[in-house]
Amino acid sequence: MGDAWLTQSAADLGRGIGAGKIDPVALTEAFLGAIETHSSANRIYARTTPTRAINEALAARARAATGNRLGPLDGVPVSWKDLFDTAGTATEAGSALLQGRVPRRDARVLRHASAAGLVCLGKTHMSELAFSGLGLNPITASPPCVNDPAAVSGGSSSGAAASVAFNLAPVAVGSDTGGSVRIPSAWNDLVGLKTTSGRLSLAGTVPLCESFDTVGPMARTVEDAALMLGALEGTKAPDLRGASLRGARFLVCRSVAMQDLRAAPRDGFESAVVRLQNAGALVDRREIPVVADAMDLSAILFTTEAYATWRDTIEAAPDKMYPEILARFRSGADHKGADFVAAWQKLRRLRREFGRATAGYDAVILPTAPILPPNHDRLLSDHDYYITENLLALRNTRIGNLMGGAALTLPTGVPSTGIMFLTPPHSEERLLRLGAAAERALA
Repeated sequence: MGDAWLTQSAADLGRGIGAGKIDPVALTEAFLGAIETHSSANRIYARTTPTRAINEALAARARAATGNRLGPLDGVPVSWKDLFDTAGTATEAGSALLQGRVPRRDARVLRHASAAGLVCLGKTHMSELAFSGLGLNPITASPPCVNDPAAVSGGSSSGAAASVAFNLAPVAVGSDTGGSVRIPSAWNDLVGLKTTSGRLSLAGTVPLCESFDTVGPMARTVEDAALMLGALEGTKAPDLRGASLRGARFLVCRSVAMQDLRAAPRDGFESAVVRLQNAGALVDRREIPVVADAMDLSAILFTTEAYATWRDTIEAAPDKMYPEILARFRSGADHKGADFVAAWQKLRRLRREFGRATAGYDAVILPTAPILPPNHDRLLSDHDYYITENLLALRNTRIGNLMGGAALTLPTGVPSTGIMFLTPPHSEERLLRLGAAAERALA
């Protein structure tokens, strides 16, 4: 049964534990064994936590035996991006600058997940300090894409996505500042949820841009994402029962998001739109001019805060960084404080205008990424290719971060392409219900 468990959803594994058909210890041992023998495991996991995992699984077994399970995912294993603090285990955020950093306490979301009975398998590789959407990290490791072993897996939650896609975890936890949950989810045919900024705690999380940083699950199903939202928040998961697309209104954002699409992402998105319509959804297409205005603020908003956060650490040992990432951080020094403040004032106004322009719709929809995962070796050898692909990778997802709402990516059925749903801030429950209905239509 162990091999069969590796491909099941987290929810199904939880139901199996609840029904007495799956032993949490045997389940955890199956995943730890799969990690130990997988040829790409060292490119996916930075480190595993087998002692912790087995101890947590033993506790889950005892609760299941007495009918005292902590929740629907009690006893289910999970992987964690290597920027979530784990007490007594190194948390290095994919950077040599943080080598040997061992926190004393778990991140708050990890504490919540543990309180819900989830089993910590270990820490997954990521883009250096989370500042790239590609998943390329010559400093530590670059996880592979499940659909193309010569390509990167997407970043910055690269190993998180790969851990689920390669059946080395049933569900993963990542972070998203400009698309870092949604890009690797889309490129590895997973469900990825970007939560509203502030919805899930960042306490005990290595920061990039705290104004935009968010925590989110990466999973095989929308149900798993919903259950993980509840576990990470320490609340009850959203109720997905009875979700339907009948009469739902979606707006295709033509501004920026539909430009320069490559063939596969375009075809995947358009075929998904047809299936949503066949399921009863109404779809309009029009420009939302404030999107382009907001995108023009990206460089100053993201790079300035990122460099301010990391300047002292970086400049103490810049030779420890991959030059492309170092240059991106240092570009944040080019902006004046007054311009940064003005950019935030403008963005807040644009967010209000975006809300008014989209108020009549259940969600804005767009292709998750305009490109497929780029070739790993070419990214290392071709500077222009690296710059072009890195900027395009995060272009569409960044719209969701700039507008400040919740976002969900679903696989379209065309490998490594996704369709993204954007909804207003703190509307995750509504978004996940739409996602559950859309998931059935797209299947």
